Amino acid sequence: MSWLSRINPSAFALPAGILTLIGLMVVPTPAVVLDVFFVLNIALSIAILMAAMNAQKPLDFSAFPSVLLFATLLRLSLNVASTRVVLVHGHEGGAAAGHVIEAFGAFLVGGNFAVGLFVFMILMIINMVVVTKGAGRVSEVSARFTLDALPGKQMAIDADLAAGLLTADEAKARRREVATEADFYGSMDGASKFVKGDAIAALLILGVNIIAGFALGMLSHGLTAGEAATIYVTLAVGDALVAQVPALLLSIAAAVIVTRVSDSRDLSGQIGGQLANPATWLPVAVILGAIGMIPAMPQSIFLPAAALAAWLWHTLSKRAARPSPVLAAEPPPDPGRIVLEDVSDHTLVTIELGYGLIHLVDDKRGSPLVARITGVRKQLSQLFGFVVPQFRVRDSLEMPPGDYRIMLGGVALGGGTVRPDKVLAIDAGDVREFGKLPGEKTRDPSFGCPAVWIDPAQRDLAIAEGYLTVDASTVVATQLNQLLGERAPALFGPDELKTILDAVKEHSAGLVEAVHPAPLSLAALTRLFRALLEDGLPIGHPLPILSALAQAVQQSQDHDRLVELVRAELGTLIVGRICAPGERLPVLTLDAQLEAAIVQGLSDPSTGQPVIEPDLARNIGERVAELVAERGAGAQPLALIVQPRARRALAALLRLRAPSCAVLSIAELPAAQPIEVVAVIGAPALPQPSPVSEPESEFA
Repeated sequence: MSWLSRINPSAFALPAGILTLIGLMVVPTPAVVLDVFFVLNIALSIAILMAAMNAQKPLDFSAFPSVLLFATLLRLSLNVASTRVVLVHGHEGGAAAGHVIEAFGAFLVGGNFAVGLFVFMILMIINMVVVTKGAGRVSEVSARFTLDALPGKQMAIDADLAAGLLTADEAKARRREVATEADFYGSMDGASKFVKGDAIAALLILGVNIIAGFALGMLSHGLTAGEAATIYVTLAVGDALVAQVPALLLSIAAAVIVTRVSDSRDLSGQIGGQLANPATWLPVAVILGAIGMIPAMPQSIFLPAAALAAWLWHTLSKRAARPSPVLAAEPPPDPGRIVLEDVSDHTLVTIELGYGLIHLVDDKRGSPLVARITGVRKQLSQLFGFVVPQFRVRDSLEMPPGDYRIMLGGVALGGGTVRPDKVLAIDAGDVREFGKLPGEKTRDPSFGCPAVWIDPAQRDLAIAEGYLTVDASTVVATQLNQLLGERAPALFGPDELKTILDAVKEHSAGLVEAVHPAPLSLAALTRLFRALLEDGLPIGHPLPILSALAQAVQQSQDHDRLVELVRAELGTLIVGRICAPGERLPVLTLDAQLEAAIVQGLSDPSTGQPVIEPDLARNIGERVAELVAERGAGAQPLALIVQPRARRALAALLRLRAPSCAVLSIAELPAAQPIEVVAVIGAPALPQPSPVSEPESEFA
């Protein structure tokens, strides 16, 4: 019996229901069973209508299209089954087709089949022409507008996520809701055709029952034309009305669903709350009273109705004038009390905007700046190899309206002034000689290039003249990318490292345990990763870094020593970022005496690192920058090869004077890497292919 306990009964409910519907169509059904199913059909239609009215928003009843399909199939199955019973046993009397059909045919229409036909036709017109057609049109328009708004809603969710207004789980839930909404309205657009087709089928079934009943009654059972009409037409009309009432209820439910507006209340509360305005009922009372004063009008009906409307107006007016309940007043704030939120900003990167730029982050206008900032954050995360912390955008009333400022840890990195209603045309060096544009002259805040603020209508002309055109949001985002792209260590902290370690633990838990929490704490490991980022090494592939670190901690736990050991282990990776495999690495070296003077000279007592004398540092920096400039912009980058002890000091020196020249220790150079010595700094010039008259010293 263990396999029976694993069966989910709910999984068989829907297939069993579909098989039952098919059985009703093809298997003869007793009249008693038909009565049960007719009552079940009416109850199901009422339940669906109540569920549609009690939903706070359309998506609360997202299964409605499928429910509508199965309810329509149930009604059509009952039509087929009842047609068989009416035609086979109709001559035996009204009760032979079931008491429900008999009641609808005899009681509701008074036994007069002509009245029943007219009632049925009116219900058909109401259902098809009014309710179903209107609901179908609303569904079609809603589906079109929902699909058109889908990209904008997705971008708004991404913008809220980037601004920190949503968590990742909340963003997933909102994306799922947006997708479900689009699917729902698309399904409702097609589901409305079920109701329309069902109404047409009911009309055809009624015609079949009437014609076939006449023929069978007179030919097979020997009834006269009047007797056949009285029996079969009455039963056919009763059968049609039994099916048409639930169909009308389902059509109303479909119309209620597609015309709903999202609200915290159900439909009754929403309508009641909006009709509770006293100003609505006073004109009703006056107009009904005026009509009731006309002598030809039934005053016994109009005047009581006017009095009821006046009573509603009086009651609602008294309720509106009633003072709202007063909540316990909060004590006034203590002016001497300061909380942390008043003086602290928990976001590392902040973009402050003047009040004239607030519309750049307005959701109603598409939040262009938020979308640009989100792109910058993604680009920096891919460049650095870790998820950059979220940025914060806020207004600053003390700034001029068109100014902005980029802050890192409370320190201003840069800023500028933009014109949000204009376009910045930047002269990047490709502008034609006489290609001058009228406008407000300025400079690009990111790179200092000459620029002009122009009207958006002149954008095509500026592009044709060779200008680079960007809007205000792009100006801010470009400077943000430039400023933060040079400060990866400042953006990396223990939280970012913990995220990386948690991701590595999922596949290489032992590798993480080899270095953290022992022998290296989270703070020590963060300091080491920051040092690698400062040297320009991305940490997007942490496995080789942690593997090298696991070997390095066996030799030393000193920070400086660990950095050099890890870099030596990653030498192939470092060199591979400078030159392609198999190519010669162009290198610079220091003269032996010069290098010995640096290594054995002054040192920083706090770090133990060599300190290069200012004149010597200037000469080395100028010479390396000169050699880099001689090779041109498209040439392969140079690398300065030095002793491990001198690497950090020289790397810090060239980071300012020649940032494109990498500084490597001799231990980081792979043994199989072919090199080409371009120059020796501080030594006589290297022999050239053409004869040189006299050797010259680099620092002569």
